[in-house]
Amino acid sequence: MEKYASTLTEQFAALSHPQRLAVFRLLVRRCPDALPAGEIAEVLGHKASTLSVYLAALTRVGLISQTRRGTSLLYALDTKAAQGLVSDLFLDCCRGRPDLCPPIFHPLSDRSQTMRDRSYNVLFICTGNSARSIFAEAILRDVAGDRFNAHSAGTRPGSELNPMALEILAAKGIPTGDLRAKNVDEFQGPEAPTFDFVFTVCDRAANEECPAWQGQPISAHWGLPDPVKTTGSAAERSLAFQQTYAMMRHRIIAFAALPLDALDRVSLQNRVDDIGREKETA
Repeated sequence: MEKYASTLTEQFAALSHPQRLAVFRLLVRRCPDALPAGEIAEVLGHKASTLSVYLAALTRVGLISQTRRGTSLLYALDTKAAQGLVSDLFLDCCRGRPDLCPPIFHPLSDRSQTMRDRSYNVLFICTGNSARSIFAEAILRDVAGDRFNAHSAGTRPGSELNPMALEILAAKGIPTGDLRAKNVDEFQGPEAPTFDFVFTVCDRAANEECPAWQGQPISAHWGLPDPVKTTGSAAERSLAFQQTYAMMRHRIIAFAALPLDALDRVSLQNRVDDIGREKETA
């Protein structure tokens, strides 16, 4: 009991510092990615020496893990530790009181509840909403539009979609007439649909803080390279868009094939995280 209390209080103490909490929240948003310290420092605007102290504190209490890849140290959320922290807070400290615990954490709620046989609302988010998230929206409508209501949005969308992205979709026979760039704010008002799934498909969008989504959707990060940033000849740029399209289509097909009516929330979360880890491009 003493060890349990010590671990819990140490974890709370580590998260009580605003900047350490910001590091933890960033790694939650980027889960299951493991990020190099330099990228974390750049996103949060910290000096390397300062960030090192924050990372060491979070690693010491077990909330994040550290691995080495070559000469780089990579940091990721320790999902089991984070799950234990939340469970300890709501189910032990608060004794599972229904007036204190959100329904999803309450022991009397059906936490093994599966997704029902219906249409599911899905939102794909990137920064510009001009290529990657547009690919995802259009592909999901094409391969499983009878089961999914696909949407996309950007945290900083432009006014137009990328012409090369539209050309590739048209060449694949996928309709583009109703596609448009949208701000993520459009899907956060009282009239917005309640989403079952929210996916970020670019690292920059995942790095940004967004309000919590109503309805507690399953969320995951499916970061892909930005083909818009590709330089070189027209053929080289086209190849980058084709590769991004192929990677996204592979992920969308894997997602649409999931037996949603047979998976509980934890299993479903693990499956969509696994899809985000896949590197296959064909």
